[in-house]
Amino acid sequence: MRNERLIPRRTPESRAVTQRTQVVMDLTSRLNVLRHDDVDARAAILGEILGRPVPESLTLYPPFYCDFGLNLDFGDHVFVNQNGSFYDMGGITIGDRTLIGPGVTLVTAGHPVDPAKRFDGITVAPIVIEANVWIGANATVCPGVTIGTGAVVAAGAVVAKDVPANCVVTGHGYIVRRDFSPTA
Repeated sequence: MRNERLIPRRTPESRAVTQRTQVVMDLTSRLNVLRHDDVDARAAILGEILGRPVPESLTLYPPFYCDFGLNLDFGDHVFVNQNGSFYDMGGITIGDRTLIGPGVTLVTAGHPVDPAKRFDGITVAPIVIEANVWIGANATVCPGVTIGTGAVVAAGAVVAKDVPANCVVTGHGYIVRRDFSPTA
């Protein structure tokens, strides 16, 4: 997988990741029991999760889950609907004016595919979502994927390969159903 790296087990890095994950699990559990209208408390807890203030133009509806927080970067005017799961250990960048539907899962971590190495640690690879992307309900984006500017990922899709700009993709991996590039 492109840009994949291994975080080996029983190392200072893996212990730090485990400790941070425990902190973020506590923070997300606090976030997810807030009243919906408590926007200030939501922004404060999200700031703790991210390790910095959230963009003022971010709209994020709980419940929301993530595992690390510090590697999650939101652009301006991003909308995240309920029940998002953003596992950002490997890094997630979400571009400006992106819409993320309910139940979307962004996963940047996994394990080595080789059974002999599967318990050696965690593999991580970043997800990059460029500007003006729309990801439909219950889609899953796998580690190492880039979704190009203006693309649409259909509801329920599993995206395991890069998505070109200005395309609508559906299905497992992805199948280009339509390309609405200005040159197409």
